[in-house]
Amino acid sequence: MTFHVNHRLVCAAVAGWALLSAAALPAVAQSGEKAEPRPSVASSSPASPAVAASAHPVATEVRVAGDDKKTRFILELDRKIDLRAFPLANPNRIVIDIPQVTFQLPAGVGEASRGLVKAFRYGLVMPGGSRIVMDLKRPAKIDKAYVLAAENGQAPKLIVELSATDRATFMQAVSAENRKSLAAEPATVATATVPTKAEANVGPEPDGKAETEDTRPVVVIDPGHGGIDHGTQAQSGENEKTIVLDFAKALRDRIEKGGKYRVVMTRDDDTFVPLAQRVKIARNHKAALFVSIHADALPRGEGDAQGATVYTLSDTASDAEAAKLAEAENKADLIAGINLTEEPVEVADILIDLTRRETKAFSNRFARSLVREMKGIARLHKNPLKSAGFVVLKAPDVPSVLLELGYVSNKADLQLLVSESWRSRTVGSVAQAVELFFGKRVVSAEPPKEASEQP
Repeated sequence: MTFHVNHRLVCAAVAGWALLSAAALPAVAQSGEKAEPRPSVASSSPASPAVAASAHPVATEVRVAGDDKKTRFILELDRKIDLRAFPLANPNRIVIDIPQVTFQLPAGVGEASRGLVKAFRYGLVMPGGSRIVMDLKRPAKIDKAYVLAAENGQAPKLIVELSATDRATFMQAVSAENRKSLAAEPATVATATVPTKAEANVGPEPDGKAETEDTRPVVVIDPGHGGIDHGTQAQSGENEKTIVLDFAKALRDRIEKGGKYRVVMTRDDDTFVPLAQRVKIARNHKAALFVSIHADALPRGEGDAQGATVYTLSDTASDAEAAKLAEAENKADLIAGINLTEEPVEVADILIDLTRRETKAFSNRFARSLVREMKGIARLHKNPLKSAGFVVLKAPDVPSVLLELGYVSNKADLQLLVSESWRSRTVGSVAQAVELFFGKRVVSAEPPKEASEQP
C-alpha cells in the first residue's frame, strides 16, 4: 500500500523529529563519597523489613517547613544517597534528582502548600533514577542541598533549603544550570538518556532471527503517564497510571495470543517516559499502529462526564473539552520536571505533509472501527469520536489514536475501570478493532493456499 511506501521514503527525512535534547533529563550527580552498598534481599544480616524487601533506598517520611522567605524540604530515608538539585522556569520549579528510591509515603502527600512550595510530587523518572519536583509559589534559590547521615538514632535525611529571590536572579540560576547541562561529560549525558525497555529490547529473537526479519505489523501500546507522573487520581486513591498500565498489559497479551502482530510497549512498569520518547519508540519500531491508553477526570464543579472516548490528532480541537484534555496531557513532561526550551523544531517537507494526510486517514479509520467494536461492550461518551492536538499522536508516519477508557472522577466509570471482568471484555473489543484494521492487509500479504499449492 502507499502508506508503507511513504513510510520508507519519509523515515530518513524525519529521523530526528520530536526528540528531546539529551540535557532534558539531568543525571543524578555523583558526590565525592562512595555510594553505599545496597543490601541484598536474600541477605542474612539484620535489617528493617522495609530495607530487606527493597534493593533500593526507601523514603519513609517527608515534610516541608518554613515560610514565604525561607523553606526547608526534608525527606527521611533508610540510607544515605547522592542528589542533585536545580531550578527550572516556566513554570518555576525546583527539581531534585536522586538514585531510584522506593517511596513509602502517605497518599496525598505533597498536595498541600507550605512556605515557598506550592506542591511537590515524586516518582521514578528513568530506570535507576527517581525525581522530586517542587512547584514554587514565587522565585526561590537553592541555599543548600545535602543528605545527613544517620546519627543518634535518627534516620538519614535529604534536605533542600530554599530562600525567596527575585525573578532576575532565579532566571540567572536557570541559565547557569542549562549551560552546565550542555557542557556535561558524555558519560553523564549517557546516564541521563537511559533507553526505555522497549528500545533496549531490540536484538535477536529466541530462535536466533533478528527482530528486523519479523515482517508482522508492529502495534505500539502506550500506557499513559507513569513514574513521577501519576496522571489523574480518584478520590478513593486509584491512580490513572496504574489503571491504564493494567489495561495495556491485558491488551498486549490478548493481541500477542493471536500471533499475527508484534506488540511493543512504551512502558511495562511504573516508569516515566517523556512524550517525545513515546513517539520515538513508535517510529523506531516502524509501527503500523499506535494506541495510547488513558483515563480522564473532570475537576470538581465541572460536571460528571462518563464513558470512553477515542481521540485522533487535529490542529483544531473538536470541542473545548478535547482542547482542555490535550493541554493537560501535553504537560506530562513539565510535570516530570523536564525543560522543553530546547525541544527541536519539527521538520517541514512536502513529502512529510503527504504522509501526514495518509496517516490521518488511517488513524480516523481505526478510530471509527474502535468505537464500533466498543459500542455495546464498554460504556461510551455521548460524543465518542473527538480530536485535538495531542503531542503523543504526532508521529507523521504512524496511524495513532488516544483511547480514554472512562472518567476516574465518575463513580460508575471508576467501578468499571478497576473491574477485571470489564477490562477483559473491553480489551477484547479493542483487540478486535486492531484485527479489523489490519485484517485485509495481513491476509493479502500471504498468497492463497490453493494458488501456492498449484504446480
